[in-house]
Amino acid sequence: MKTFLRPYLLFSLLVGFALYAVYAQFGPRIVHPFTPYTFGFFFVLTLVLYRLMERLIRANPDNFLVAYFGAMIARLLLSLTLVLVYLLRGGGHEGSARWAFLGSFFLLYFLFAGFEVWSVLSNLRPFSKPGEITK
Repeated sequence: MKTFLRPYLLFSLLVGFALYAVYAQFGPRIVHPFTPYTFGFFFVLTLVLYRLMERLIRANPDNFLVAYFGAMIARLLLSLTLVLVYLLRGGGHEGSARWAFLGSFFLLYFLFAGFEVWSVLSNLRPFSKPGEITK
């Protein structure tokens, strides 16, 4: 977890700073006012899912694929739930703000999912043997 936590916190600080800079430059026209909450949602979700995946893999290393794909499906379903709650609670009637929300949501979704994939793959490298990887 320590090999994940430090780069994750650095990544999150960079993304948060970038969001703040874009909001300071363009305002709510580009960055939806709900974006900090979405950022917090993905920050906590990634931590929880990575910790859960780590515990499942530690219990049985053969369950890596089950744990990894389970975490991906959980991320997808919880994220879709967030979008549905936003849209059903009146977010769908805001006009152009809906597109700002969806744009920031998908940007954060792919950034955090991409970081998790990078982190998992970079942690797998020490376990692979030099002759096993084909070009």
